Amino acid sequence: MLVIFVGPPGTGKGTQSKRLIRYLDAVHLSTGDMLRAEIEKGTELGKKARTFMDQGQLVPCEIMVNMIATRLQELPVDANFLLDGFPRTIHQAEELDTMLGEMDRCIAHVFALETDRDELRRRLIERAREEGRPDDTPETVSRRLEIYDAQTSPLIEYYQKLSLLRVIDGMGTPDEVFARIERALTTDGNSPSSSK
Repeated sequence: MLVIFVGPPGTGKGTQSKRLIRYLDAVHLSTGDMLRAEIEKGTELGKKARTFMDQGQLVPCEIMVNMIATRLQELPVDANFLLDGFPRTIHQAEELDTMLGEMDRCIAHVFALETDRDELRRRLIERAREEGRPDDTPETVSRRLEIYDAQTSPLIEYYQKLSLLRVIDGMGTPDEVFARIERALTTDGNSPSSSK
Protein backbone atom coordinates (compact mmCIF):
# COMPACT_ATOMS: atom_id res chain seq x y z
CA MET A 1 0.00 0.00 0.00
CA LEU A 2 1.23 3.49 -0.85
CA VAL A 3 0.18 6.47 1.23
CA ILE A 4 1.06 10.01 0.19
CA PHE A 5 1.08 13.10 2.39
CA VAL A 6 0.50 16.49 0.76
CA GLY A 7 0.30 19.91 2.30
CA PRO A 8 2.37 23.02 2.68
CA PRO A 9 5.75 22.87 4.40
CA GLY A 10 5.42 22.71 8.18
CA THR A 11 2.10 20.85 8.33
CA GLY A 12 3.71 17.86 10.01
CA LYS A 13 3.97 15.54 7.02
CA GLY A 14 7.31 14.17 8.20
CA THR A 15 6.17 13.76 11.80
CA GLN A 16 2.97 11.97 10.85
CA SER A 17 4.71 9.85 8.23
CA LYS A 18 7.10 8.54 10.87
CA ARG A 19 4.20 7.61 13.13
CA LEU A 20 2.31 5.94 10.29
CA ILE A 21 5.42 3.92 9.40
CA ARG A 22 5.22 2.17 12.74
CA TYR A 23 1.45 1.77 12.50
CA LEU A 24 1.58 0.18 9.03
CA ASP A 25 5.08 -1.35 9.26
CA ALA A 26 5.92 0.75 6.21
CA VAL A 27 8.96 2.32 4.58
CA HIS A 28 9.17 6.12 4.83
CA LEU A 29 10.19 7.90 1.65
CA SER A 30 10.63 11.57 2.54
CA THR A 31 11.80 13.48 -0.50
CA GLY A 32 12.96 16.30 1.76
CA ASP A 33 15.15 13.89 3.74
CA MET A 34 16.40 12.26 0.53
CA LEU A 35 17.30 15.65 -0.94
CA ARG A 36 19.04 16.81 2.24
CA ALA A 37 21.03 13.54 2.28
CA GLU A 38 22.14 14.14 -1.32
CA ILE A 39 23.15 17.70 -0.44
CA GLU A 40 25.07 16.50 2.62
CA LYS A 41 26.90 13.89 0.52
CA GLY A 42 27.77 16.59 -2.01
CA THR A 43 26.44 14.57 -4.95
CA GLU A 44 25.70 16.14 -8.32
CA LEU A 45 21.98 15.70 -7.63
CA GLY A 46 22.44 17.37 -4.25
CA LYS A 47 24.26 20.34 -5.77
CA LYS A 48 21.50 20.84 -8.34
CA ALA A 49 18.78 20.48 -5.72
CA ARG A 50 20.45 22.89 -3.30
CA THR A 51 20.42 25.67 -5.89
CA PHE A 52 16.63 25.46 -6.11
CA MET A 53 16.03 24.87 -2.39
CA ASP A 54 18.19 27.83 -1.32
CA GLN A 55 15.99 30.06 -3.50
CA GLY A 56 12.80 28.61 -2.01
CA GLN A 57 11.90 26.98 -5.33
CA LEU A 58 10.66 23.47 -6.00
CA VAL A 59 13.26 20.99 -7.20
CA PRO A 60 12.51 20.11 -10.87
CA CYS A 61 10.34 17.07 -11.57
CA GLU A 62 12.98 15.10 -13.47
CA ILE A 63 15.38 15.22 -10.50
CA MET A 64 12.65 14.11 -8.09
CA VAL A 65 11.25 11.34 -10.29
CA ASN A 66 14.70 9.85 -10.87
CA MET A 67 15.49 9.91 -7.17
CA ILE A 68 12.17 8.29 -6.19
CA ALA A 69 12.25 5.69 -8.96
CA THR A 70 15.69 4.57 -7.84
CA ARG A 71 14.49 4.17 -4.25
CA LEU A 72 11.27 2.38 -5.22
CA GLN A 73 13.20 -0.18 -7.25
CA GLU A 74 14.98 -1.18 -4.04
CA LEU A 75 11.69 -2.05 -2.28
CA PRO A 76 9.66 -5.28 -2.56
CA VAL A 77 6.49 -4.91 -4.64
CA ASP A 78 4.27 -5.80 -1.67
CA ALA A 79 5.92 -3.30 0.72
CA ASN A 80 3.84 -0.64 2.42
CA PHE A 81 5.42 2.75 1.94
CA LEU A 82 4.72 6.39 2.63
CA LEU A 83 5.78 9.14 0.31
CA ASP A 84 5.90 12.67 1.67
CA GLY A 85 7.02 15.80 -0.12
CA PHE A 86 6.14 14.42 -3.55
CA PRO A 87 4.24 14.93 -5.76
CA ARG A 88 3.78 18.68 -5.53
CA THR A 89 2.31 19.38 -8.97
CA ILE A 90 -0.18 17.62 -11.21
CA HIS A 91 2.63 16.91 -13.68
CA GLN A 92 4.58 15.16 -10.91
CA ALA A 93 1.46 13.24 -9.88
CA GLU A 94 0.98 12.03 -13.44
CA GLU A 95 4.66 11.04 -13.65
CA LEU A 96 4.32 9.20 -10.34
CA ASP A 97 1.18 7.40 -11.57
CA THR A 98 3.06 6.29 -14.70
CA MET A 99 6.07 5.13 -12.69
CA LEU A 100 3.90 3.21 -10.21
CA GLY A 101 1.95 1.56 -13.02
CA GLU A 102 5.19 0.33 -14.56
CA MET A 103 6.13 -1.15 -11.17
CA ASP A 104 2.70 -2.75 -10.51
CA ARG A 105 2.03 -0.43 -7.57
CA CYS A 106 -0.84 1.92 -6.81
CA ILE A 107 -1.79 4.67 -4.39
CA ALA A 108 -4.13 3.69 -1.54
CA HIS A 109 -4.55 7.08 0.19
CA VAL A 110 -3.54 10.69 -0.18
CA PHE A 111 -3.67 12.56 3.12
CA ALA A 112 -3.85 16.35 2.83
CA LEU A 113 -2.73 17.90 6.10
CA GLU A 114 -4.26 21.36 6.54
CA THR A 115 -2.85 23.87 9.03
CA ASP A 116 -3.37 27.59 9.68
CA ARG A 117 -0.79 29.73 7.80
CA ASP A 118 0.37 31.65 10.86
CA GLU A 119 0.97 28.35 12.63
CA LEU A 120 2.91 27.07 9.60
CA ARG A 121 5.21 30.07 9.65
CA ARG A 122 5.76 29.70 13.39
CA ARG A 123 6.56 25.99 13.06
CA LEU A 124 8.97 26.51 10.17
CA ILE A 125 10.88 29.34 11.81
CA GLU A 126 11.12 27.34 15.04
CA ARG A 127 12.32 24.27 13.13
CA ALA A 128 14.97 26.34 11.36
CA ARG A 129 16.32 27.51 14.72
CA GLU A 130 16.28 24.04 16.28
CA GLU A 131 17.68 22.09 13.34
CA GLY A 132 19.77 24.69 11.54
CA ARG A 133 17.89 24.12 8.27
CA PRO A 134 19.04 26.80 5.80
CA ASP A 135 15.98 26.29 3.58
CA ASP A 136 13.67 27.49 6.41
CA THR A 137 14.62 31.19 6.67
CA PRO A 138 11.69 33.66 7.03
CA GLU A 139 12.11 34.74 3.39
CA THR A 140 12.22 31.22 1.96
CA VAL A 141 9.33 30.14 4.20
CA SER A 142 7.11 32.83 2.69
CA ARG A 143 8.30 31.96 -0.81
CA ARG A 144 7.71 28.22 -0.29
CA LEU A 145 4.14 28.88 0.90
CA GLU A 146 3.50 31.07 -2.16
CA ILE A 147 4.85 28.33 -4.44
CA TYR A 148 2.70 25.76 -2.65
CA ASP A 149 -0.42 27.85 -3.23
CA ALA A 150 0.35 28.33 -6.90
CA GLN A 151 1.64 24.88 -7.83
CA THR A 152 0.66 22.31 -5.22
CA SER A 153 -2.88 23.25 -4.23
CA PRO A 154 -4.30 21.84 -7.51
CA LEU A 155 -3.17 18.39 -6.32
CA ILE A 156 -5.97 18.43 -3.78
CA GLU A 157 -8.53 18.59 -6.58
CA TYR A 158 -6.58 16.06 -8.70
CA TYR A 159 -6.59 13.40 -5.98
CA GLN A 160 -10.13 14.27 -4.91
CA LYS A 161 -11.33 13.44 -8.44
CA LEU A 162 -9.56 10.07 -8.14
CA SER A 163 -11.36 9.45 -4.79
CA LEU A 164 -8.00 9.05 -3.03
CA LEU A 165 -7.97 12.26 -0.97
CA ARG A 166 -8.51 12.34 2.79
CA VAL A 167 -8.32 15.88 4.25
CA ILE A 168 -6.86 15.83 7.77
CA ASP A 169 -6.91 18.76 10.20
CA GLY A 170 -3.22 19.34 11.02
CA MET A 171 -3.86 21.62 14.00
CA GLY A 172 -3.35 20.30 17.51
CA THR A 173 -0.85 17.95 19.03
CA PRO A 174 0.87 15.25 16.97
CA ASP A 175 -1.22 12.67 18.88
CA GLU A 176 -4.47 14.42 17.96
CA VAL A 177 -3.50 14.65 14.28
CA PHE A 178 -2.42 11.00 14.17
CA ALA A 179 -5.73 9.90 15.73
CA ARG A 180 -7.50 11.61 12.79
CA ILE A 181 -5.27 9.77 10.30
CA GLU A 182 -5.84 6.46 12.06
CA ARG A 183 -9.62 7.00 11.95
CA ALA A 184 -9.44 7.72 8.20
CA LEU A 185 -7.52 4.47 7.61
CA THR A 186 -9.88 2.45 9.79
CA THR A 187 -12.95 3.94 8.12
CA ASP A 188 -11.58 2.88 4.74
CA GLY A 189 -10.80 -0.65 5.91
CA ASN A 190 -7.03 -0.29 5.77
CA SER A 191 -5.98 -1.22 9.29
CA PRO A 192 -2.44 -2.56 9.73
CA SER A 193 -3.68 -6.15 9.61
CA SER A 194 -5.46 -5.60 6.28
CA SER A 195 -2.92 -3.29 4.67
CA LYS A 196 -0.61 -5.82 3.02
